[in-house]
Amino acid sequence: MNKRVVGIDVARAVSIIGMIIVNFRIALGGQGTEWMEQLSGFFDGKASATFVTLAGVGIAFMTNSAVKTVDAMQLKAARMHIIKRSAFLFVVGLSYYLVWPADILHYYAIYMLILVLLLRASGTTLLIVTGLLVSLYPLLLFLFSYETAWDFTTFSYQDFWTPVGFVRNLFFNGFHPVVPWLAFMVLGLWFGRQDLTDTRFLKKTFVYSLVLFLAMHVVSYASADGVYGRLFGLKPMPPLPVYMIVGCSFALIVITGCIIVSRKHEKHIAIRSLKKTGQLALTFYLAHVIIGMGVLEELNPSRMGTYPIEFALSYAVIFAISCIVFAVVWTKYRTRGPLEWIMRRFTG
Repeated sequence: MNKRVVGIDVARAVSIIGMIIVNFRIALGGQGTEWMEQLSGFFDGKASATFVTLAGVGIAFMTNSAVKTVDAMQLKAARMHIIKRSAFLFVVGLSYYLVWPADILHYYAIYMLILVLLLRASGTTLLIVTGLLVSLYPLLLFLFSYETAWDFTTFSYQDFWTPVGFVRNLFFNGFHPVVPWLAFMVLGLWFGRQDLTDTRFLKKTFVYSLVLFLAMHVVSYASADGVYGRLFGLKPMPPLPVYMIVGCSFALIVITGCIIVSRKHEKHIAIRSLKKTGQLALTFYLAHVIIGMGVLEELNPSRMGTYPIEFALSYAVIFAISCIVFAVVWTKYRTRGPLEWIMRRFTG
């Protein structure tokens, strides 16, 4: 069990570092050397997909015992715990939205709330739900306009704080809409139900996910200049099926890879450091905007969005290393990160 948890924490660290790279490029600027643009853009939509998938894995770990033993009281307690955490993250996410409109936490909270309804679902059912969420989204695009309320020149959403606008953004055309993004967390719940001590299962999942990941890229690039270029695109907005499949396969590649490597090299300083970083992922998610971007905005607000990619990527790497160092030092004295500790106090 400990080795499995180490791998999950390492994967969480990888996902948060990827999100730092993506969001710094968006906020600071992304123009410059072509290979650096491609490198920094690689994690677009994939790091956050992994972050959400890992939440599903975490919920599976939290509830596996109750589900397997059909312990009604234990399952009820787990459901209440998830609901409390969902409420906490929803409030934190909406507050965070005021400084970072691309916030994922308030969506994440709703995914968790819906996942409560699926805790006793079979593995087959979870995979079917994942597939349905992915395939349903193109149908919604035929019924509703994705561009509604968006100003894509500033990436601002015009009626976010109205009831209709909020629901539309939350479920259909926000940065991480419930349909289809909930699929990532459902996939994580399915994965977390598997025997993660089974190396053969992990290696098969890694290989199959890698093949699917590469195949979807081939399909996307082959269709780039055709009529179906947008439908087979890899961009996360709108989250069409090829992007969703790439996001799911990437998440499983990262998670299985981290579990396998961590199991073999658990004592290595890099693994131990990333494990500690993953344990503070929620703290670093807020800190990378409030501190990381906030410092530069205070120093020179007019430069935001105009920095060259070389600076944005270098700054992201320096900030990520700072997070790792902070995590190593902090966990010598505390078992939880600052925000993780606050959440624990409020939700139990």
